[in-house]
Amino acid sequence: MTEGADLSFVHLGISVQHMVKSFSVFGVSFAYYGLIIGIGMIAGLFVASADAKRRGQDPDLYLDFALYGIVFAILGARLYYVVFQWGYYKDHLAEIINLRKGGLAIYGGVIAAVITLWIFTKKRGVSFFSMADTACLGLVTGQIIGRWGNFINCEAFGGYTDSLFAMRIKRSIVNESMISQELLDHLITENGIQYIQVHPTFLYESLWNLCLLLFMLWYRRRKRFTGEMLLIYLAGYGIGRTWIEGLRTDQLLIPNTGLAVSQVLSVVVAIASLSILLLRRRKELGESEGKT
Repeated sequence: MTEGADLSFVHLGISVQHMVKSFSVFGVSFAYYGLIIGIGMIAGLFVASADAKRRGQDPDLYLDFALYGIVFAILGARLYYVVFQWGYYKDHLAEIINLRKGGLAIYGGVIAAVITLWIFTKKRGVSFFSMADTACLGLVTGQIIGRWGNFINCEAFGGYTDSLFAMRIKRSIVNESMISQELLDHLITENGIQYIQVHPTFLYESLWNLCLLLFMLWYRRRKRFTGEMLLIYLAGYGIGRTWIEGLRTDQLLIPNTGLAVSQVLSVVVAIASLSILLLRRRKELGESEGKT
């Protein structure tokens, strides 16, 4: 670890001396968090458009959807976060529209995007599941990139670890509300500077989603029914998020319980999607055997 570095992966020999969270253009400050989210959206649209061309669809249809989908996905992600952090926001209403500090919940964005796509396809008279099969490739691409916004903000990390990927962060640059008692019990002090050492769950999720995307790109030519790619995405993401969410220290909890809402939702989504996927695959297999 470089002495005095703001952040480092202690066992990999990687360090960032000074974490910079914003930049200025003509005197106007912009957050890297927002820039990374924007890059993720553009990359996702590119991947979806490329798949649309491969399938003989009109790529402009996805661009038209993106104009609505991106806006409502951001609103949904923020609403989801605010609802489950209402204990804070009810006393800080002006902070609800302040996205510079982060506070976008992926599941809220996914739910809003799905609802928006359903309405969009009804208005355009096209298949929801057909568009969803391509759109989910763009969605997971955006998630792969977008998670690095959490890295810049020094957020969305897990509890203490000394594993290969252990990430050490200066306590002074981390939101105190995200520092659990476990992390306080394992505080590291070097030259009078306090550090926490955590699971980089943003990295775990980014890598998990990358593997999911690569599998989906390989599998898409082998799908047996419309909507199958959407189910694979929901099941794959749900399985990964169930594990990763359990590590995080900034979980959004269901009121009056100790349950993480995203973990519970992930379990439900994964089980439901896998069940439907297996039933549909069995049905398709039975029909194909009946024709032979």
